[in-house]
Amino acid sequence: MPRTTRITVMLLFAAWVVDYIDRTVINFALPDIGSDLGLDHTEQGLLISVFFLAYAIVQVPGGLLADRYGALKVGTIGLVAWSVFTGLTAVAWSFAVLLGIRFLFGLVQGVFPAAAVKALAERSVPEQRTTATGWTNSSNAVGILAAAIIAGILLPTVGWRIMFALISVLGVAVILAWRRWMPEPLPRDVTAEDEAVSAADRRAVLFSPALLGYAAIFFGYDVLVWGVTAWTPTFLHEERGLSLTLVAIAAVPSTLAAGAGVVLGARLSDRLGGRPRAIVVPTMAFTAVMLFVLPRMQPFPLYVLVGTAMSLAAGMAFMSAFSVPLRALRSAYMGAASGVIIFGGQLAGVLSPLIFGVVTDHVSYTTAFETMAVGPLLSIVAASLVPQTAEEFRAKVARRVPTAEPTKESLT
Repeated sequence: MPRTTRITVMLLFAAWVVDYIDRTVINFALPDIGSDLGLDHTEQGLLISVFFLAYAIVQVPGGLLADRYGALKVGTIGLVAWSVFTGLTAVAWSFAVLLGIRFLFGLVQGVFPAAAVKALAERSVPEQRTTATGWTNSSNAVGILAAAIIAGILLPTVGWRIMFALISVLGVAVILAWRRWMPEPLPRDVTAEDEAVSAADRRAVLFSPALLGYAAIFFGYDVLVWGVTAWTPTFLHEERGLSLTLVAIAAVPSTLAAGAGVVLGARLSDRLGGRPRAIVVPTMAFTAVMLFVLPRMQPFPLYVLVGTAMSLAAGMAFMSAFSVPLRALRSAYMGAASGVIIFGGQLAGVLSPLIFGVVTDHVSYTTAFETMAVGPLLSIVAASLVPQTAEEFRAKVARRVPTAEPTKESLT
């Protein structure tokens, strides 16, 4: 990868780590928050879901803003604002107030993902975008792991309120790093006529069945991720009697496996030229089966082993939701197009934690885990139906739009 791409990957990696610390640390704090504020499982699930509701609402508008005003400007504004609301979480004195803060937190953090994808697209070539984005998004697992470690240390010592106050300052370091080291975009062979066409046909691209199919893949993937990730700490604490510190330690192998899976899946996607069916079908089928096995694993080492294998397989499917659009679309479309795909995933984040909590309250944790298997199965169906290559995608999306970036050969 060019030096510009490598530096961009590192800087976006850091931002995504902070993003995931700030948004997922609440998963580990839910038992304490529930105890302090007198919340049942459904209300705790709603705290997770309301964030994703707001996060989903702004995905496409955030992408459009990034396309119009610049990826870095929009991303920086989002980073500053979400750090503020992370800190404000510490002062919530009731369920209603915390619910409002989580909603606003989701709104301001929601403008970041599409801006980040666009920033990387502007600083990479199409043939390497999936791999570059995969390395960037492996930060998700690192952020979840860091959140687990931070929660394991701070929750027993200073409590959840001070914990949120402390982690709110992490975004400042990222902003300073961006201002100092973020490189300029790679030169593009894009004419004024191309830009006019891309603006006129953006709506056709965003609402095409082909792009919506990739959003459906990501929806199914995130049903699994956000349903299981949000509730695993509470499940292990309540059902298995584990301390939050031990829960944090148990998260290490599965989160590392998820990060490795994202990178492996991204590299495989680039080698295959996209072809999500070849990756999503086997990995998500395995994951769906493991959701029936995982809650029944009584020996804790076996639970960790099954969870780690499931995380590795699921992680490999992550970039399949982006692989073909990343190769097929011009960077001028990338903010809004990635916003559509990410919207699918965040819609799952609205539904799955809440459904998991409701099923747990009315049936059992085991049934709640099994319910999440709907997500992987949906991903399998969507991956089997979407265009499998950039050429097929361009033919489906807009035959008269020059959606592809210039190749490396045409730039040299």
